[in-house]
Amino acid sequence: MKFLAITLIVHRPDPVTGVRKSTSDRFREVLANAVRAEELGFDGFGVGERHERPFISSSPTVVLSHIAALTRRIRLFTAVTTLSLLDPVRAYEDYATLDHLSEGRLELIIGKGNGAAQRDLFHVTPEDQWDRNAESYEVFRRIWRQDKVTAETRFRPPLKDAEVWPRPYQQPIRVWHGSATSKESVDLAARYGDPLFSANVTHPIEPYAELIRHYRERWDFYGHDPARIAVGAGTAGLLVTPTSQEALKVYRPIFEANLAFQKQAGLPVVFETVEDFVERSSALIGSPRQIIEKVRRYHEQFGHTVLHLHADAGGLTDAQHRDSLELFQAEVAPVLRRDIPDPPFLWGPVREEPAHA
Repeated sequence: MKFLAITLIVHRPDPVTGVRKSTSDRFREVLANAVRAEELGFDGFGVGERHERPFISSSPTVVLSHIAALTRRIRLFTAVTTLSLLDPVRAYEDYATLDHLSEGRLELIIGKGNGAAQRDLFHVTPEDQWDRNAESYEVFRRIWRQDKVTAETRFRPPLKDAEVWPRPYQQPIRVWHGSATSKESVDLAARYGDPLFSANVTHPIEPYAELIRHYRERWDFYGHDPARIAVGAGTAGLLVTPTSQEALKVYRPIFEANLAFQKQAGLPVVFETVEDFVERSSALIGSPRQIIEKVRRYHEQFGHTVLHLHADAGGLTDAQHRDSLELFQAEVAPVLRRDIPDPPFLWGPVREEPAHA
């Protein structure tokens, strides 16, 4: 199993202290977390893309380029690239440049994105967002693979023998499809034989497991080799402590502050108590043994081989966050790496065209 540390670069007050860092300090924190993730042995670091408050992750290519300069080994992910909002030509130019600067360490997780405010900002509607996402991806992947592209498009000017530069470092780049609640992204991933990344954050396991089962069914429908399936999954939080009692004690004020924020913002509440959150959500909160058992339970449903964890402290002190990550890598990750297989491809630059392209 491979492990990613991911941030959406949320910029709001600390749920426990109420202190909000400056924008510059928040960005510097992200950079420091990426360097720490590489030092601790994580396999990837991801940066989200959102275009509305309380996020400041509107330019993931810029942030990932800086991280690429500070690191040497760790693979760099987007989480997610919101292709429904972007011109695929411009998106290609940015990511192909980053692909070179990172020497082929880049992987994309794409999706339509969430949030009405960012849809309004880019004049995207709920009715056309999925069509935009599919069209943008189809154009993007053709540009990545072909020196000249002709495409009749609905949502941007058509292309005729278009050349887009620079040509990429990886051929082709690996693209994961982020999936939260709908079958459209799942079907798009299966159609092209691409890996799937389940959000697995907001709800209990059942709806995510259902979508992954649908992905496998569509994968078979499109005639792909079942041995080539790769699934990743997110988590709703991370706190590893020597005992479960300590984990609950430390995490309780964080959960209660987040719960109050959800209610104040009018967001739906799924888990009313920290005990229920720890038991039924995907959050990895507890002793190393508890967390290993929980990931195994999820793996029985998902068959996933990549797991993402929160890169941010999220209410923990810096010391608590560092200790949690270190304990995860010391006592949890080695067991899961041994017991759960890696994805069915090399964890490195992609240099050959796959059969399904």
